[in-house]
Amino acid sequence: MTDETAVRDTLDAYYRAFSTLSVEAILPYLNEPAMLVGPQGVIPLPTPQAIAPILGPVMEGLRTRGYARSELGSLEVTMLGAQSAFANGIAIRYGGDGRELERAGISYLMRTTGDTWKIAAMVLHGAPRQ
Repeated sequence: MTDETAVRDTLDAYYRAFSTLSVEAILPYLNEPAMLVGPQGVIPLPTPQAIAPILGPVMEGLRTRGYARSELGSLEVTMLGAQSAFANGIAIRYGGDGRELERAGISYLMRTTGDTWKIAAMVLHGAPRQ
């Protein structure tokens, strides 16, 4: 398996885990520390305990809106070196009825320390409607 394939597989697994709306399910995919950059600014995620107060309310909001799953579309991966990669795509969220709830551009800085790739940084940005 190439490193690019491993990065893609890690992000696919992360999206499946996120779709459970369980903070605990996504923890194995996040580097420690990690960082989230979005409309609210730069949010450091130094430990697993710091992630729940940030992503927990997001997940709860999705649950109340009838969320069913997410997928990462238009994924492009650029290897930056042997231990890092940049991934860019569109996060698409769907409701239980199959309709699209929202989409957002998202970029990931990925890092590996062996055979496991993890998300070191997530950057949310605008995405065009399709």
